[in-house]
Amino acid sequence: MAQSTLLHIKHPYPFPPLHFSESQIHPKKPLILTSTPSFPTLKFHKKMIPHRPHAVSVQGVLSDAMNLIQSAHPTWKSALFSNLLIFVVGSPILVSGLSISGIFAAYLLGTLTWRAFGPSGFLLVASYFVIGTAVTKVKMAQKEAQGVAEKRKGRRGPGSVIGSSAAGCVCAFLSIFGIGGRAFLALWQLGFVASFCTKLSDTVSSEIGKAYGKTTYLVTTFKVVPRGTEGAVSAEGTLAGLLASILLASIGCILGELNNDAVNVINISVGSILAVLMQQVFLRS
Repeated sequence: MAQSTLLHIKHPYPFPPLHFSESQIHPKKPLILTSTPSFPTLKFHKKMIPHRPHAVSVQGVLSDAMNLIQSAHPTWKSALFSNLLIFVVGSPILVSGLSISGIFAAYLLGTLTWRAFGPSGFLLVASYFVIGTAVTKVKMAQKEAQGVAEKRKGRRGPGSVIGSSAAGCVCAFLSIFGIGGRAFLALWQLGFVASFCTKLSDTVSSEIGKAYGKTTYLVTTFKVVPRGTEGAVSAEGTLAGLLASILLASIGCILGELNNDAVNVINISVGSILAVLMQQVFLRS
């Protein structure tokens, strides 16, 4: 074995000498770095970085709320609570279209509707109210000047609420108590939707006719009469009433209140406008 050449390095401090072999000083093979040297780096865990919350989507919040509401079967307790919450949130809209006593009557109607047909039935009635209130406000100054506008700037009282919802309330009670069994449930639901489509058609045809009707006729004699005459109709108002009925019936289909969607929309819309015309006939008889 080859002897190593030892180098003695003297150090002024009292430490043992360091010994290096010749092979360590002059290596036969060059040193090759097979990997890059690693240096300490700063690493941050994901949890250490503050997370920025995403923007809240209004549509997502409403969707989550509807899923939560629809998850439970409608009861009187859930109907009272849900209705109260919605009425508090929507109070600015309610005040614009109803008197104080009218709001109380509408709350009872909403509670009954929610108990009978759930959120979808309630939303149908809410759509009826919003559309009816909007058309009542159309050209209010002109209608007031002509003396044909609704009283209190179109704000409805309890009598109007009860009168417009009487048929729907009957269908709701029949559905709650299961009159006729499961075979009649779809019939009560259909009658409920049709009653509000008919009432909306009546409201829209009257208000649009007062605002935009160029020529107003009596249904019984086709005699031309001034706007706002009892039992009178106009082409503009009749067309608007038909479209309003189609719109509300379509909303009922989207909400799942109607079966055989297209057929029921057509039947309800045509039936609604015919009912409105027959009502005008009875007013003149």
